[in-house]
Formats: sequence, structure tokens, C-alpha cells
Amino acid sequence: MFAPASPVVKDVVLVGAGHAHVGVLRAFGMAPVPGARLTLISRELHTPYSGMLPGLIAGDYAFDEAHVDTAPLARFAGARLFGDEVTGIDPEARLVLCRDRPPVPFDLLSIDIGSTPNTTEVPGAAEHAIPVKPIDGFLKRFEAVKQRVIAARGVARVALVGAGAGGVELLLSLERRLRKEVAASGGDPAALAFTLVSGPAEILPAFPPAFRDRFRRILAARGIAIAAGSPVARVEAGCLVLADGNRIAADEIFWTTQARPAPWLAATGLSLDARGFLRVDDCLRVEGRDAIFAAGDTIVFPGRDLPRSGVYAVRAGPPLADNIRRALTGAKLRPWRPQRDAMYLVSTGERRAVGARNGLTFEGAWVWRWKDRIDRTFMRRFAEFPTRADMTPPASPIADAAALAELSTLAMRCGGCGAKVGATVLSRALGALRPPERADIVVGLGQPDDAAIIDEGGPMLAVHSVDYFRSSIDDPWIFGKIAASHALGDLFAMGAEPRTALAIATLPYGLESKVEADLSAMMAGANDVLRAAGCALVGGHTSEGAELSLGFAVNGRVAREAILRKAGLRPGDALILTKPLGSGVLLAADARGQARARDVQAAIAGMIGSNGPAARILRAHGARAATDVTGFGLAGHLLEMLRASGAGADLWLDRLPLLDGVLRATGMGIFSSLQPQNLRARRAIRDPERAMTHPAWPVLFDPQTAGGILAGLPSANAAAALADLAAAGCAGAAVIGRVTDAGD
Repeated sequence: MFAPASPVVKDVVLVGAGHAHVGVLRAFGMAPVPGARLTLISRELHTPYSGMLPGLIAGDYAFDEAHVDTAPLARFAGARLFGDEVTGIDPEARLVLCRDRPPVPFDLLSIDIGSTPNTTEVPGAAEHAIPVKPIDGFLKRFEAVKQRVIAARGVARVALVGAGAGGVELLLSLERRLRKEVAASGGDPAALAFTLVSGPAEILPAFPPAFRDRFRRILAARGIAIAAGSPVARVEAGCLVLADGNRIAADEIFWTTQARPAPWLAATGLSLDARGFLRVDDCLRVEGRDAIFAAGDTIVFPGRDLPRSGVYAVRAGPPLADNIRRALTGAKLRPWRPQRDAMYLVSTGERRAVGARNGLTFEGAWVWRWKDRIDRTFMRRFAEFPTRADMTPPASPIADAAALAELSTLAMRCGGCGAKVGATVLSRALGALRPPERADIVVGLGQPDDAAIIDEGGPMLAVHSVDYFRSSIDDPWIFGKIAASHALGDLFAMGAEPRTALAIATLPYGLESKVEADLSAMMAGANDVLRAAGCALVGGHTSEGAELSLGFAVNGRVAREAILRKAGLRPGDALILTKPLGSGVLLAADARGQARARDVQAAIAGMIGSNGPAARILRAHGARAATDVTGFGLAGHLLEMLRASGAGADLWLDRLPLLDGVLRATGMGIFSSLQPQNLRARRAIRDPERAMTHPAWPVLFDPQTAGGILAGLPSANAAAALADLAAAGCAGAAVIGRVTDAGD
């Protein structure tokens, strides 16, 4: 996105990462609207492409080939990505309600959440059947089915309920994959039994007779039985009971019958049909709501009952994007005219496919190759993005005279930004300072420790620290959590328990309502983390600036005998790190649109995670020295500990815990902007030429946000400490080296 930075005038919130919405994101990335901020809220951050799901099940595609990664797509679109599940909408207050985060305000809303197989109307289906949607849940359940079938050595009965195109295609892919897996494990693939269950008398009832006949022959040739003409009346453990009284034994039951909408839509007050689907007009706007659009499987289109297939959802993307753009700029909306007859290419699970278009039916391996080419071309649109030279200049600005008038009073205000300063620059800048000497200062500016310690009399000492940085996360709620966790890390590393915090926040100038919403979300996230740590937010200061920034001045208490400092390491001590490394690399990759969503989310989960439990465990196992690994990277912070302790260390690069995706990013030459300054610590490494050949070498100098605790403790205690850390949720904790004499 190359539009000049501009204050937010309108918030466009996209609920769900369906096929239409990924098209909207790409369209806005190609031609942004100044003043419009897009936010995607999706439970699935890797959104599956329905056209490739059967191939994924059959083993023809890898996970990433069949899923749109929303992280680089959102980055390309200049959109915020909120990973959460929507539970409701308040149209009057213009709020999207989420399961875990505060409500998200919107000016324009679009809903593309798909649908789910209807297991609610058949007794026992919800308890005993496996619904195909949502697909991310289905993939996990399929893996469990696969393991059960392998464990049974192929002696299993599989039934699939629903004989539309999706059901037939999926069952053929399941049959192929399960027989292959059973054979590979030494079982008997011929022992597997498959049944396709259809309520209507015909399978594939929406298709021409020639198309149905071809699939009947294919199913028969593959040994798949068909039970058609009677719907399922009840599902029991290991059995389908049909309306005509027949029973079909089944150990594994898959469910692909008629879709149903999300239940929470019923409470929104939006216009719904009798089944609960959203009614839209021909411009894809929800009936009676100028500010709400919808597309995909969740809508009822006027005058036509569109098939709930990916074909129509994909085709809805461009007109939806165009009408959202028109609504923002004050232009007249354009109606969408869906095609009358779509082409269908249905795979057989064996790299063959059958096609239907305009009454014609065709089949062969060439049809599968054609389908594969179409699907891969579609997916490349959301993985490979054009350069700036290929992109459309910014569109017309938002048509909102009142908002633009308000912004005109803000345009000349100054801005600033916050960033971590390198260790060398920091030490030179502060080296000449001479604060007054005070007897009550136990640890102050002259020591390399994580926090200041003040003796206020009595057995407990006061511990003070401050952290502040600009956001590299688009979600202010998540950023608030990370900033609070980062600030508390210094107290925990010193052995202290937090008491109070003062906030320092910078908000980009903009409309009052937008500033308020971002500040509210950011502080709500921060307060969640502070409250969980027993730390009271007691005040703070806010200002306007160029970038969203947040920090905290925190204080705590520590018993004199429980202080942990950077000094104190002894030769032979084990070095334990409690969190995986690489958050700086992954955030840099995310900023470039080169990080996978699941890798970024794992990094965020680590940054939010508290260091409090780990610090207490390490103290209980005799930790002699500790620090939290943050901006100066592992090498820089370890070097501070070794200098303070008069010791050396052997660091075992093979044992460094790394976040998923880190080596992938460094292999692409992606590093944090602070990396070059941190790299100066390599001068303290004994044999840098040899170490530089190791893949983990660059991660030694990667700045960490809210990183883990690095501690030295007696080697004899290390195994027990790791076991307790794992039990407390620190699954990435590892012994990464040992302390040696300084001369070593």
C-alpha cells in the first residue's frame, strides 16, 4: 500500500475471511481509499479455499497451498488483522461483539462468515457426526479419524451424509486417502467400507443426468455404497437411522447436509429469511441497513436462490469491494448480476475430475489438471502481490464533510515516535551523566540491571522500571497486552512482585471517536495483563503523535534476600531461557507481508505470556542471576550478565528454542532494524567465524519484545526447573548453555 499516511475517517470492518472478503482485501490493497481503515476479524487466520479442500484431504495439496494466509494479505491491504471469533453485532451502536476482545466499532461493516452443516435438526447428529464446516475444525477431526482408522488396521465403516457436489467430492477424497494410509501402515485397505447417504432419491440432484451417471459409476468402481431416497432421522453411536427405518452401521460419520447460518445472527435485528440467512439487496447491502454489507454462504440474494458454493462467493468479491468503495466515497452503488450458470469441476480424489457447464458433461485427467491450474492461479492472487508500480493510485477521498472539517483543525499538529535505542548508543549517551549519590539507592543508573532498587527501610525493597515503544501490532488491544507484559518483565526478572503502574500513551491524531476507540481497546488489553499480575493501574499520561505508542512506569517490591540481579553467575551454572526467540524477526517479516499468520500469532501469544510464573520457579530452584531478554537480544543481555558476573559461557546454538517461521524469515534476509546495532555484541564471541555458519546465528542478535527470562542456576537443579516450567506452560523453556570461567 503506497497511499500517504492519513488520519482515519471511516472504519471498515470485515467479519470473516471468506472468499469474497479476501477479494475485497486485495482490491483495497491495489487501490486504497485515503482515510479508510480496514479491519479483518476472523477466527480462521489461514482461511481454507473450498475448491482445494478435497485435494488437501486426498493428499494432493499441502496445508499452505490450500489456505489463504491472511497475515500478508492484510498487510498488503493496509488492514488490521484481529484473530477472534465474532459472537454478535450491535447495528445501532455500530459495534462488532467478539468472544475474547472488546467490541470493535465500525462505520461500514461487511459479513462473510460462511455457513455450517446443519446438525441441529437431526437428533444425535451434533453428538455423533463430524461436520465439514468450519473447515479448520474439520481438518483436526479428520486427523483424529485417520489415526483411529489406522489403529483399527482398516477395519472401519465410514459414512458421509449429504450427496451434493461437495459431499461426493469429499467422500471420494476420504476413500482415497484412508485406503492409502491404512496400506502404508500395514493394515488392510480392502477392510474399509464407505457409504454415501442421500435424502433425495438421486445423488447430485442439481446436476444433469449424465453428470450423475458418471459419478454413480465412479462410486461403484471404488466400492462405495449409495443409500438414497430416505433422509437420516436419527444418529446414534455407530449407526445412522433413516426415516424409512433402515439402519446403516458407521464407525465414522461425516456430515455435509444443507447449510445453516451462524446462530448469533438471529439476535442482531438484521433482516433474515425464515432459515436465518441475511437478506441482501442486489448491491449486497443488508436490507434496511445502509452501512452493512454481506456476501457468500450467509446471504439470501433477491430473486434467486444462489448455490452456496465457492464459485459464487469468489465472484461476489469484486462487486462487494466496489460497492464498499462507493459507499465510502459517496458514489452510487452498482447492482451485482450473478452468472446464471456456473461451471463446476468436481474431482474424483484420483487426479481426475468431472466437469459440467451449460448441460455438457466431460471427464478425464485433463479436467483435473485444468481445475488444478484454475485453483492455483486463484490462490497466487493472495500470495503474490504486485509492486507499487503496478498498483492504482489512491482513490478519491472519503465523502464526509463533517469529519474532514474536524481533521482540518488537526493537520498541523506535530508528531513523534518511540523506538529502542541500541546498547552502544545508550551507554555512550548516558556514560557522562552523574546523578547525585543517595544512600537509599541500591541499584541505579550505574548498574546494568533491569530495574532500579530503592531501600525505603524495612525488609522489602522498592523496584522501579519503565518501558515504552511504538506499536508493531495493528491490533491496539493486543498491543496493550504486549506493552504491559513487556514492562512487567523487568520486575519479574529482578525477583519482584508488581504493585502499581503508570501508563504513558501516544495516540495518532485523528477523529475524536477513532482516538477514543483505539485508546479504550489498548488500555483494556493492558489492564487485563496488569490485573492478572496483581498490578494496579493508578494513572498515566497521554499525548498525540505520529504513531501508536505505549509504555508503563511500574513498581514492585522484593525481599532483600530474594533480589535477582545480572551479577552472580558461577562457573558450572546452567543457563536456562524460558521463551523461544525470534519475535523481532517475525514482526519484521510481518511488516513486509512475508510472515505466516500462524507464526505471527504464536509469537504474539509468547509476548503476551507472563514471566511471573517462570521467575518464581527459577527462584525456587536456586537461580543466582537473571535478566529478561528484550531489545538487545540474547547475545547482548547474556553479555551484560557475564560482564557483571566476571564469567564466560558456552552457548549451545543447536539448543536455542526458536519460534516457528524464524529461520524461514532469516533465510529470506529479513531482520529487525535494531539487528545491526545488536550485532556489535559478536565481538565478545570466542569463535564468531565458526558460529556464523549456524542457522541460529542471526537470532542471537534479534531484539525480543516481552521475551523470556534468562537465568543461571546450579546445573543439578536444571532438570527439575525445566519440568516445573513445562508444567507451568513454558513449553519452549530450554537449557541453552553453561557458565564458564572468564578466561575460558
